[in-house]
Amino acid sequence: MSTITFSTLVIIPTYNEIENLPLITGRVLEATPDVRILIVDDNSPDGTGDLADKYAESNDHIHVLHREGKGGLLGAYIAGFKWGLERDYEVLCEMDADGSHAPEQLHLLLEQIDKGADLVIGSRYVPGGETVNWPASREYLSRLGNLYISFALGAGLSDMTAGYRAFRRSLLESIDFDELSKAGYIFQVDLAFRAVKEGFDVREVPITFTDREFGESKLDGSFVKDSLVEVSKWGLAHRAEQAKELASEVSRMASHELKDGKLQEGKKAVSVASNNMKDFLGEVSRMARHEWDSFKTK
Repeated sequence: MSTITFSTLVIIPTYNEIENLPLITGRVLEATPDVRILIVDDNSPDGTGDLADKYAESNDHIHVLHREGKGGLLGAYIAGFKWGLERDYEVLCEMDADGSHAPEQLHLLLEQIDKGADLVIGSRYVPGGETVNWPASREYLSRLGNLYISFALGAGLSDMTAGYRAFRRSLLESIDFDELSKAGYIFQVDLAFRAVKEGFDVREVPITFTDREFGESKLDGSFVKDSLVEVSKWGLAHRAEQAKELASEVSRMASHELKDGKLQEGKKAVSVASNNMKDFLGEVSRMARHEWDSFKTK
């Protein structure tokens, strides 16, 4: 068992999850008995908040934070992060209430925190990861979306939209929560991208994502468009900054090579860089075709 679980807070946002709440809290405490749970309820009309209060009264490992209305997942997590940081928790985790994130796999994330990671993402799309009970069309859309995000941002992560995460407090303390994107559910990508850009140690571990059995999904189709539009803006800005840095470096190299009488070597270096970019774009295209072919055979 991870030694850090004694100072770990698992944040579980809820809205109309009265059927799932007994299952998820029981599984978390059975799998990782030393962690603490914070249920962040958005005034659920089905009584989820009242049930959470009863659990908190009988178990000091469970806490409840009530919000006035349905304020969205980002708002719930920010409220949970602030609550946990005020109480000196060293690790704060995100977990869905519907059982799609298996509490039995939480130790995989915490073990990487113990080994020095600042953010660990439970990934569906690294070797060993998988999805269960998802329609093939939805999985394909998710895979292609993450492929596009990876290409646009160049973050080197396979599942930046994933919501099963463990954060070290120092990373969260560096984030201005007011600056996080509110477009769709893209704040998960925003958090991971900010962590990568700031040089934090970000890792992925394989998890099994299981579609919910009880209740209804809170997602709607608009989040895909809103999210990808936002990512495209970040990607263009990021690539523009990279291009600016590359142009500066090429200019410096060219000046150096001209002084040393080695212009041909400078041209060769630029040609190699260009070919590497072509190879990368070709690999992205190949991966997209592979994903499509694999789904056609399902």
